[in-house]
Amino acid sequence: MVSIKDIAKKAGVSISTVSYALNGSSKITEATTARIREIAKELNYVPNAAARSLKKRETKIIGAFLMSDYSGNFFGPLLQGINDTLNSTDYELIVCSGIKSHRFLPEQVIDGAIVLDWGFSDEELIKYADLGSKLVVLDRELEHPNINRVILDNTTGSALSINYLLEKGHRKLYVVTGPDISYDANQRLQAVRKAVKQYDHIHYQEIKGDFSKLSGARAADQIVQEYKEPVAVFCLNDEMAIGMYDYLSTTTYQIGKHVHIIGFDNIEMSQYIMPNLATIDYSKHKWGALATVNLLKLISNEPVVNETIDVSLIKRGSVQ
Repeated sequence: MVSIKDIAKKAGVSISTVSYALNGSSKITEATTARIREIAKELNYVPNAAARSLKKRETKIIGAFLMSDYSGNFFGPLLQGINDTLNSTDYELIVCSGIKSHRFLPEQVIDGAIVLDWGFSDEELIKYADLGSKLVVLDRELEHPNINRVILDNTTGSALSINYLLEKGHRKLYVVTGPDISYDANQRLQAVRKAVKQYDHIHYQEIKGDFSKLSGARAADQIVQEYKEPVAVFCLNDEMAIGMYDYLSTTTYQIGKHVHIIGFDNIEMSQYIMPNLATIDYSKHKWGALATVNLLKLISNEPVVNETIDVSLIKRGSVQ
């Protein structure tokens, strides 16, 4: 591999002069800078990113830490929002998942990170923030000068869903929950429990889910086994709702007639399945973009405030 020593030897200058030229220093003339850069190009010199980051304490790379089982249905628009925002900067993005990638923070492989990953504990993120890491979290509430949060308005989303189902006259209500470790699932469930208390004579039942299609199918099986009259179901994400669709398609029970379903996330598939899935919508692109803007502010030590992403109810044929 070509080093700056090789460039210095061919140019007949010192190593420090080569370093100044490659880093755009005004300490040497433009002519010398141009000649050294031309030699570097001839030799196919590639800067050592690790060494440069140690010197400047920056890599111009940010990380997006996502759950290890992330899918394009949910994360594609979020990542697009991050990428679109970075396109106007000199930063690059790497997408990380799994416990081994956590070392990128203390090892300063990246300048900061956007975190939507239950694999991080609050304590671990606080520890990295204490060491100087700049973080934007999308899945928890943490207070630290080096941590900003951009979270969904889960409370409003759940309230909209429950009120819509019950105002439609449904009195048998199931809620398919999410993983215990998920901030979003817990926020949505707490809001559901609060909303149902406003109604009398409601038969309310929770079915354990984990945000997967399989858990949605299992919930549908339970509902079919217990079925006596039309029921309303709020799935705390769209993936579980689609799992219910898959299961119910093998039975005589019809969505929008026997089982009325609302999801959460408005993933692309929700508008194509039949009947179309009623769901809670928000801009994942905006979520990623705003998180990126706030992270770049943190990295630049600019003032930044916590943000909440607005949500809305999309009424579709799965609820009558």
